[in-house]
Amino acid sequence: MELTFLGTAGPRGWPQPFCICASCLGCTGSAVREPSCVLVDGTLLIDCGPEPAHAAARASRPLTGVRHLLLTGPAEAAPLAWLPAAGLELVAAPSGPPAGLPAPTAGGPPWQTVEPGAEFAVGAHRVRVLPGGSPGRVAYAVTGPGGSRLLYIPSSRLAPEADTARSWADGRPYDAVLLDVVAWPERLAALRREGAVTEETDVLAVHLSHEAPPGEELTRRLAAWGARAVADGGVVRLGSDPDPQPVRPHRTLVLGGARSGKSVEAERRLAAVPDVLYVATGGTRDRDPEWAERVAAHRDRRPATWSTAETTDLASLVTTATVPLLVDCLSLWLTAVMDECNAWDDDAWQASAREAVRKRVDELAAAWRGCRVPLVAVSNEVGSGVVPATASGRRYRDELGRLNAAVAEESDEVLLVVAGQALTLRGLPRKPRHARN
Repeated sequence: MELTFLGTAGPRGWPQPFCICASCLGCTGSAVREPSCVLVDGTLLIDCGPEPAHAAARASRPLTGVRHLLLTGPAEAAPLAWLPAAGLELVAAPSGPPAGLPAPTAGGPPWQTVEPGAEFAVGAHRVRVLPGGSPGRVAYAVTGPGGSRLLYIPSSRLAPEADTARSWADGRPYDAVLLDVVAWPERLAALRREGAVTEETDVLAVHLSHEAPPGEELTRRLAAWGARAVADGGVVRLGSDPDPQPVRPHRTLVLGGARSGKSVEAERRLAAVPDVLYVATGGTRDRDPEWAERVAAHRDRRPATWSTAETTDLASLVTTATVPLLVDCLSLWLTAVMDECNAWDDDAWQASAREAVRKRVDELAAAWRGCRVPLVAVSNEVGSGVVPATASGRRYRDELGRLNAAVAEESDEVLLVVAGQALTLRGLPRKPRHARN
């Protein structure tokens, strides 16, 4: 099955008209995207922008062979003004023909109002209509003549419904899934939980808008979710690449200062993973309402499907983990370890606490190196500020620096978050691609 991406943006394109946000102002040249529109095998069009013929011409894929159009939501008359002259054999939409276009009896294209559960053939392709995840919209599962399977999910500003992903799954994985993974990575997590998306599924981002980060940050964020975006005009041939998925980091360390956004970045990286164990190392603090408020904010931000463990025995947990882990954070873990080892006392530090603390750090680094599940850890970067006034404060700063360096050495990816922006200090090399454009 050949997919030509005539557009990959949301309904208003990217950049949006007259928008002066940083994302839109930074979207120029080849980064410009038209409303999402996908041409399947040169004959079937899924969604469309106002000028699909121009987009197809830029991609060197004329629409002369198109015979069928599938719309995922309510159609507007203006973008579809070209339909009466298109000579299509079928136009399907959940709401039927919009006002302003000729009805089927008046010589316009034959319309078919579709609802979830419907199945029909369009040329050599088989189409199954699925719930769209929001009112008035539908998703489409398309099976090609060679057996390749495509799932196209419409855009939505509404939060994902809990049972929608189950309705998209049918017990077999798709070869490609097209969805707005930037806005709702939870949808991708749910598809993975249902077995509709596996490591062999090519996850392609569409419906992109100025809510997405521009440039390299978009590529990095999508890769963390096991997804990718192609430029408008790009062609993807399902099955031609034996390993279409981006290389995802196995171990990630996220560093940053206070309120830098490091925890949000760490949680975002696992948002498309169905089952995550959140490891809280801060514990509880009696009679400290401000700390309780911080803990509650972190808890409310996490997906409901994640579970939580509160422990400082990180090495054992990492060694025996069977689901992805998010550790927040290593700096609080070190505080607890130094408490347990009485490392704040100068005499105890010289006698035995130094060796005890560093042994725990070495054990964690060794466990980090050998862990078989994805890991993301958060830690504070404190070495660039004011020198602590006390010996114990300087001791903590130095040991945290050693801890961060030890974990970074065993990590595939290291990020530094500054003012909410993630800077890559270490990353995996990009995977070469073949037979794409």
